[in-house]
Amino acid sequence: MFYHLKTTVMFLTPSKKIFFLSLAIVTAAVSMFFISCQKEVSSDGIDLGNELPDLTSKINSSVSGFVTDENEVAVAGASIVFGSNSTTTDKFGYFDVKNTSVTQNAAVVTILKPGYFKAVKTYIAQPGKGAFFRIKLLPKTTTGNIDAAAGGTVTLTNGLSVSLPAGAVMNASTNAAYTGSVAVASQWLSPTATDLNSLMPGDLRGLDSGGVMKLLATYGMAAVELTGTSGELLQIAAGKKATLNFPLPAAVAGTAPATIPLWYFDETKGLWNQQGNAVRSGNNYVAEVSHFSYWNCDKPLANSVQFSVTILDANGQPIPYVSVSIKYADGTYTGAHGSPDSSGYLNGLLPANAQLVLEIFTDHNCSGPAYTQSITTTNSNLSLGNITIGASSTAILSGNVTDCNNVPVTNGYVIFQYGHLSLRAGVKPDGTFSISTIICSSNFNIDVIATDNATLQQGNTLAHQLVSGINNLGTLSACGTSVEEYINYSVNGTNYALTGPADKFYGNLNPQGVPPNIYIVGNTGSTGNGSNTASIYIDASGIGVNSTQNLLGFNTGQISDSVNIVTPILVNITEYGTAGQFIAGNFTGSFTGASPANKSYAVTCSFRVKRSQ
Repeated sequence: MFYHLKTTVMFLTPSKKIFFLSLAIVTAAVSMFFISCQKEVSSDGIDLGNELPDLTSKINSSVSGFVTDENEVAVAGASIVFGSNSTTTDKFGYFDVKNTSVTQNAAVVTILKPGYFKAVKTYIAQPGKGAFFRIKLLPKTTTGNIDAAAGGTVTLTNGLSVSLPAGAVMNASTNAAYTGSVAVASQWLSPTATDLNSLMPGDLRGLDSGGVMKLLATYGMAAVELTGTSGELLQIAAGKKATLNFPLPAAVAGTAPATIPLWYFDETKGLWNQQGNAVRSGNNYVAEVSHFSYWNCDKPLANSVQFSVTILDANGQPIPYVSVSIKYADGTYTGAHGSPDSSGYLNGLLPANAQLVLEIFTDHNCSGPAYTQSITTTNSNLSLGNITIGASSTAILSGNVTDCNNVPVTNGYVIFQYGHLSLRAGVKPDGTFSISTIICSSNFNIDVIATDNATLQQGNTLAHQLVSGINNLGTLSACGTSVEEYINYSVNGTNYALTGPADKFYGNLNPQGVPPNIYIVGNTGSTGNGSNTASIYIDASGIGVNSTQNLLGFNTGQISDSVNIVTPILVNITEYGTAGQFIAGNFTGSFTGASPANKSYAVTCSFRVKRSQ
């Protein structure tokens, strides 16, 4: 799990039901990280001294989390890459990848979603434990255009600016000079942002110019990407440099040095790399860069110690996924943020020889932390053992789940949603579930949804008013809505069936296409018939339940020929939901292969796939 120390005045946002503590404005944001892992405090795999870090040793680890967009709405269909494994987020924005070989000292989780900058989270993996993240995607918004031949500047309203000299752009794939219009997508990440920890890449550990691992104090970051008129990715040409101008918030300007190390983010290693410096000019940092990715103005920190804690309720039950904040006792930092894993455990790094305050709270509309404790660090590792949150500040959600035959579900889960925040509890083999969380003193409503993984059925949403203490939800039915995904088809009388995990299917809507279209893909692994892929391309003009749409294309591994639709083929749409819901339908028709053979292919197809957008 990851957390960061940041400088901001935290505030209450009633419309989003997010709770932040009100604290003094102080110095720059300092990021560190909590990692959900073993209860023993160990220095294994952590090297922040003056020796080169071990970035080759591997370990098996698991990772899970929730992904939201910039409006804190769940993102379905985001691609998750973790080691050699991958998955996609479900309709709740949830993902879970288990038992994967990763770099122990810098395990990397990558999140991909069209229209957003690549998100990367980094953590130190430990034996037998995983990590949990709440990730907020950063929109890849075009903020301006520059003529590559003439050069120019794009400036955001927040003060971030990107300047390209004349003739300084090349095609990133071919290295060929590019002279057309350059679309500049850029975002500034303020060091005072309350959501910086969920937006920024990595965990703010970096490799300095000597290759030594350092913790970093950030004074601001920028994400920049260049694309050409055909959508091709562009980069700065060899021997050229662009200029970045980072705004410097007043809250951190008092401690900002005249010159600060500059760092770019290595997406493969999941770490920041020092490259040059940024120079202060008034309330800005100005830097020249030779390529674009994430860039960061940071001071490296000196000493740190390891820290661990397990958070429990009054019954000894773990409290997972809540927020933990650590600050200096005198207010010179605002909180260090992180979320414990399903066992309630988290650890990480803290400043050495410091007087600190730990606060634990949930992430919704509350009036204060549920728990506060002063802590002192020395030069030795610190373990707080178990922290128990009082019964008046916690709620236990429990019950049991049955399937469509009223038989206990043995493989399923229950989702709890309040505001933008989601929790997830697995169903035990006897059909029961239980999860503890921190709540406000006042009552508030949550939505509860049960799912049966075995039958791919999901129940209706149950509204529940959450109160402190035991919340017995009784029997939840995981029945009523199918979450099954498939592409079944026949080619010249031979049947093929693509079924499998939901992460092997997706449906993308492209409303800007001519015509607007839906692209449906299945890639499920071996089927025993020599192919495991199929794609369907449908005209989405006027699409809806019971509509008929023109089929624009169909491809599968069983047809190696280049085929054409000679006679129009209509697709019958039987289900059409929004992003995160399902599109289903069927069609029958004939395709004609390439000349001179002009082979005919008779195809019948039915499909049901979750829309990723």
